[in-house]
Parts: sequence; structure tokens; C-alpha cells
Amino acid sequence: MTESAPDSLPRRAVIGLGANLGDLDATLDAACAAIAALPRSRWLGVSGRWCSRPVDSSGPDYLNAVAAIETRLAPLELLAALQAIENAHGRERPWRNAPRTLDLDVLLIDDLRSADPVLLLPHPRLLERAFVLLPLLELQAALDGALPLPGHADVAALQQLADRLAREQGLERRPG
Repeated sequence: MTESAPDSLPRRAVIGLGANLGDLDATLDAACAAIAALPRSRWLGVSGRWCSRPVDSSGPDYLNAVAAIETRLAPLELLAALQAIENAHGRERPWRNAPRTLDLDVLLIDDLRSADPVLLLPHPRLLERAFVLLPLLELQAALDGALPLPGHADVAALQQLADRLAREQGLERRPG
């Protein structure tokens, strides 16, 4: 993965947010505020909120969203900043896919590809999760197509995939 210098051109980063423990709305609100306050970054927006059942796990349902920023942070700097936000919200990692107070995932950073096990880009399960795809497509539309999509995918094809996954995975958009 190529790291960017602090004075490099900004990149658009797409971040998945999820929580299934505690006050979910307050946690996602606080996480969005913390992401918006990241250094060398500019907030672009956030999708609506989506409810989903846990995937490959158990526990309460999740509240999910997707946010976007423009950032001059290097990819691993961004990941470290997001993990610090998770930790500030009491994130614990007792086992893989354990319930969590806050989960922040770097989904995409422009067209950047990375096989670094610390930060795989695009996120390896991006195309398997309706709770990521539908909010991403919603935010993409709200920002007039200004976000990166996985592999320059066709929006209509991604929408069909997302709709199918939503039916299979029990995803619902929360009103508001």
C-alpha cells in the first residue's frame, strides 16, 4: 500500500459504521462527530441508518451507516484514528465478530488497493454485506456520484446485488 504524505492530494474515504451494544443512535452520532473532526480531513456526509441482523455471529441487531470524508491522512493513519474512536467508545475484541459498542471499517479509499493484512482495500467483504452496500449506494446518490465504488462497478448492478442481499440478510432502513 502506498502511504500518502500529509501534503498529498486528498482522497475520498468511505467508512462503515455499526453498533449493536449500548445506545446505538448516540454512539453513531458521536462517532460521526469524531470522524468529522479528524485532522487533515473534511466531512462529506453520512447515509441514513439501517438495521441488520448479525452476520456470522449472534447478539442484538446492528444499527449501521456509511460515512464519507475527504482526507489527507495516510490509509494506516486513518485506520489508527478510527480504532482510537472505537476504543473511546469501549470497543472490545474478545472474539471474531463479537457484539460491539462501535465498529468502524475503512471500506474504500478512492481506487486504492491494498493486500496489507492490517488494512485490506477495498474491504474484503464489501460486496457480501447489504448493510454496507445499501447505505453506500444511498450516500453515493446523495453526493451526486462523488464516492468511489468497488472496482468502478456499475451502480445498477450494485443496486441489484444490494437488494438481493438485503432480502437474504434481513436489512431494513430506519425511517428518518
